[in-house]
Amino acid sequence: MEGFLNPNKVLREIRLRRNMIAVDFGCGSGGWVIPLAKELEEGRVLAVDILQEPLSALKAKAKLEKVSNVEIVSADIEKGTELFDNSADLVLMTNLLFQCQDRKKVLEEGKRILKKGGKILVVDWELNSPLGPKEGRVSSEEIKKISQSLGLKLKREFKASNYHYGLIFER
Repeated sequence: MEGFLNPNKVLREIRLRRNMIAVDFGCGSGGWVIPLAKELEEGRVLAVDILQEPLSALKAKAKLEKVSNVEIVSADIEKGTELFDNSADLVLMTNLLFQCQDRKKVLEEGKRILKKGGKILVVDWELNSPLGPKEGRVSSEEIKKISQSLGLKLKREFKASNYHYGLIFER
């Protein structure tokens, strides 16, 4: 679909290093995990989701795509994960926050696992987008306000697609 979200294009907004440790919160069946894992050939991607079915689909997809640097993590991000403090270079939150009750908790968890200088990529639905979910949308302004209250620095803001905004924060 023209003007829709392209993970490969959005990932170019971040300076990826081949050996990064990245975590995809709410990874689903891996729409972002597989492209990211291919970029991070010497690194790892931890794919976190609460639902088992998409995680199973992701395992199969990774095997099919011959991607071996993906680790599956089953967790409810709003309740916290068992990932180590200061262990990740990058946390992805793509099309996630509109589904969350406690967005601050999710951003706090992202910050907790990030190394100093690490980045959080937030991509979510524009408030006025004609496509996508009608309920739960969250403005980029609200996300910036929450992130600032947590001590995260906004490094970049961009249009991720015709329907999504993109924000990059640094710890």
